Amino acid sequence: MSDDKPSVLFVCVHNAGRSQMAAGWLRHLAGDTVEVRSAGSAPAETINPAAVEAMREVGIDITDQTPRLLAYDTVEASDVVITMGCGDVCPAFPGKRYEDWQLDDPAGKGVEAVRPIRDAIRTRIETLLADLLSTTP
Repeated sequence: MSDDKPSVLFVCVHNAGRSQMAAGWLRHLAGDTVEVRSAGSAPAETINPAAVEAMREVGIDITDQTPRLLAYDTVEASDVVITMGCGDVCPAFPGKRYEDWQLDDPAGKGVEAVRPIRDAIRTRIETLLADLLSTTP
């Protein structure tokens, strides 16, 4: 991990649903103890409105986030790279921690279908955060 705080990059194709919800949860639960990034290989124009609504329901506002293009430098600068079960190919760097979280894609689904995805992401974020904070010097 980096000398100061760990950095986590969430990646999904459109960077509009799963990765944005994961980034929102980590920012919410970690505060400033973790640097949070998200990106996609083919970013959408806007964040999925059902993802925005599902996160709003739990008091997390992700409306200020925008889908971003995955860049080589972003992967290189991250300690942990988490792909969201969408088969994205990320540059591989030695010493990085990579995880693939198999999660349903919320694209085209209503908020009722997105809530279980949101909740599954929270559970994974809580586990990730506990691990990151226990291994940070």
